[in-house]
Amino acid sequence: MKEFLNTVILDNPVRDYLMLIGVLLFVSFIKRYVSKSFAAILFRLVRHWSPQLDEKDFVNLLLRPLEYFLLLVTFMVTIDKFTFPQALNVYVYNRIKLQDVTNTLLSLALSMSIIWIMLRLIDFIALVLQHKADLTEDKTDNQFVVFFRDFFKAIILILGAIAFIRILFGNGLVEKIVAGLGIGAAALALAAKESIENLIGSFIIFFDKPFRVGDTVKVDSFQGTVEKIGLRSTRLRTLEKTFVTVPNKKMVDSILDNLSLRTQQRVALRLELGTDAPSEKVYSLLQDIRQLLKNNPDILDNYVVNLNDFTKDTYVIQIVFNTYLVDGHQYAALRETVNLAVIRLLEEKELKLPSTVTNVTVNNNENNEG
Repeated sequence: MKEFLNTVILDNPVRDYLMLIGVLLFVSFIKRYVSKSFAAILFRLVRHWSPQLDEKDFVNLLLRPLEYFLLLVTFMVTIDKFTFPQALNVYVYNRIKLQDVTNTLLSLALSMSIIWIMLRLIDFIALVLQHKADLTEDKTDNQFVVFFRDFFKAIILILGAIAFIRILFGNGLVEKIVAGLGIGAAALALAAKESIENLIGSFIIFFDKPFRVGDTVKVDSFQGTVEKIGLRSTRLRTLEKTFVTVPNKKMVDSILDNLSLRTQQRVALRLELGTDAPSEKVYSLLQDIRQLLKNNPDILDNYVVNLNDFTKDTYVIQIVFNTYLVDGHQYAALRETVNLAVIRLLEEKELKLPSTVTNVTVNNNENNEG
């Protein structure tokens, strides 16, 4: 048995291979328990940030990346005691040997696991802030959390990409890239001009708050409800239920009408009567319409009802009033109520709208010659 354990295979004794397999199997068995315990300890340290947050949510976020990290670190520590087999240490490409490739792959895997854990930590912090934002009525806080979660994730991914380049190509390439960025900064800034402007626009939106998530806005020819404010663009759900993506630069630079911030809505109606209507009935109609608007509690006192104009065919009556009803359904119901009431007044006074029908009379004169 001892001779078998000391048998050398690929420059390493069988004992080391069995030890590696045993350690990996043991860690594979306990990694879930260790990861859960470690995540639970971390949760107790940060529990005071958000007492209403469930421990299960935090553990579920970190469980898989911690398991992967624990198994990988165990493998790297154990395999470090091995001698890389010279028979396998062949040139893979140019002057790069297989041992260099495996070391690079392990370094990349370790970096990826660390990035994964950092991304999950950002998700946890966002989850804590999300719970706090849910306690306020302002929906901007919720979108603010989503925005900065994506922002910091992007930074982590950029740093991760730099770390990957450093592992793959060494410090020399990173220094060359930094030097190249310094030399070509103007060209890079010009190429990324739109993206930078949109990113700056997103910060302006969050700090200046011309609109918030849930507001109904109109910008240029687009009108809809703001569903998300991202790093580059703002998403609108239009009246036709389409999903429109508008660059943040356009949302900041264009004339934007925030319809949700209206305190009143204005209604302007145009009523035309035929010129055959007696002046007494027209005057009586104006008085009744004024009384109608006065008796409606949803209509403000600064209404206008007058004989605005007349032509050879029509009398033009102008009806203008304001209301505090800004909700679309309530506003439409109020307009319907006023319109029906005006129609009833026209029927009571036997007044009709001008007709577009033209009557033509033809006289036929027949001359009979005898």
